[in-house]
Amino acid sequence: MWQEVRNELHPQGVEIVTVALDTGGVEAAGPFIDSATEHPSLIDEAHVLDELLGIVNVPSGVWVDEDGVIVRPPEPAFPGRVGIDYEKLELPEGTPQRLVEMLEETRKIRIDPQRYLEALRDWVANGSDSRFALSPDEVIERSTPRPPESSQAAASFELGQHLHRNGHIDDAVQWFREAHRLQPDNWTYRRQAWSFLDPFQGPSEQYESDWLTDVRKIGAENYYPAADL
Repeated sequence: MWQEVRNELHPQGVEIVTVALDTGGVEAAGPFIDSATEHPSLIDEAHVLDELLGIVNVPSGVWVDEDGVIVRPPEPAFPGRVGIDYEKLELPEGTPQRLVEMLEETRKIRIDPQRYLEALRDWVANGSDSRFALSPDEVIERSTPRPPESSQAAASFELGQHLHRNGHIDDAVQWFREAHRLQPDNWTYRRQAWSFLDPFQGPSEQYESDWLTDVRKIGAENYYPAADL
């Protein structure tokens, strides 16, 4: 879907850059990039964007103007239905019950793709005069608070990644758990750790939570904050 947006807006001087937050690197994210994109696509193995920009879930979008100034901080970014259309997906007979339940929760997740795309088009057409382009003070006001625990969570997550990459799988778990404890609203940290054990991010002995349990706890409609556009 981002490729389609890029095809539309690039002639007007806009570049779309997508970044996969995936410690698995090229092996995990590369095939998806190769098969679906022609625009600049990067892989953030260390989740640096979490640290620098305060991204806590994906997909998130950040608008940066021609002067390199952020005019909208991280927010849910859906220019359309990305990947699988969960509303229309029909699972084959015999699908594990847990996957059925995950799909049911996914269908409840609240997004507004058309509204986001219209806002993006308005900004491209009108630049700083767009009502969707925020002032520096507004960007700061809307940005996710960064208490000391966020920095400690980033350091814990980085240590967990280092241990995991070097084969110390069991030792990495305690640091992933510490990152989850310090920054419980960071879904990229949680999903990454769960995915190392189960691609469907299901229950495990290593972690006290899993995707389905935690989404039900907060309510799927709260998985992404309401669009402020």
